[in-house]
Amino acid sequence: MDEPKVTGTKPKMSWTRKILLILGFLSTLAAIALITVAVTQNQPLPKNTKYGIVLDAGSSHTNLYVYEWPAEKENDTGVVQQVEVCKVEGPGISGYSHDTENAGHSLVQCLRQAQGVIPSKQHQETPVYLGATAGMRLLSLENKNAADKVLSSVEKTLRSAPFNFQGARIISGQEEGAYGWITINYLLGNFKQSGWTKLLHSLKSVSETSGALDLGGASTQITFVSDESPSESPENLLYFRLYGKDYRVYTHSFLCYGKDQALQQKLARDIQASASVVAGGGSGPLSFDVLLLQMLLCSS
Repeated sequence: MDEPKVTGTKPKMSWTRKILLILGFLSTLAAIALITVAVTQNQPLPKNTKYGIVLDAGSSHTNLYVYEWPAEKENDTGVVQQVEVCKVEGPGISGYSHDTENAGHSLVQCLRQAQGVIPSKQHQETPVYLGATAGMRLLSLENKNAADKVLSSVEKTLRSAPFNFQGARIISGQEEGAYGWITINYLLGNFKQSGWTKLLHSLKSVSETSGALDLGGASTQITFVSDESPSESPENLLYFRLYGKDYRVYTHSFLCYGKDQALQQKLARDIQASASVVAGGGSGPLSFDVLLLQMLLCSS
């Protein structure tokens, strides 16, 4: 008779082998995780970009500017970049004193251009602001009712655009000078330094900046950092904090000392001296009565 076969049991896996398998599995997972992180870091992060629109309504023309900046600020100050500019056709909005409804309509084309630059999903959150300068300051002195109607027309148009309307107003001469000074020094890099210049910038109580002399159409502004308190009105001193630094700025605006107003005053004096009137009678914007009124306002 054949003897029955005896089946043996398989030897159990040793603990050492189990540990090695577990370590190998964990190493594989770690390698996969590292690869995933590396791939993710190499992918460009989505841009968190904000947009803003500013209309600079000067005495002779209006410009629309589109700006963009990252949502994160640097030393509590945004890093702004201009991405589009559109020159509005026609005169400045103060030139519509006899046709106030068209003051707002003149801005439509440039607003449409801005819509094409800014992503549509960000239109409603994009602020739009209009600041009028010396041309409107003069018109407000000459004919406040007309100036108010011009601003009303402009506001109506801006509110109808798909942006976040923030206001339309006549800015003061001090504001105009200060904004120009900030723009010039920002473009020159006097506010934002790097390397050794950044270290020196942080050690100084006041950074080196450039003064600004802005010759416009209806006014001239002079602005600079002042170490001493001038004897003039305190309203000519403004204070700013930019990139973690404090600035005390002196600014003064000379209304009627722009190039266009200087020419008109010269023309008014010539007409007055020759006892003649400008062709076109008393209805045009350069008629003798208007020129004489501007001359009186500017000499007061």
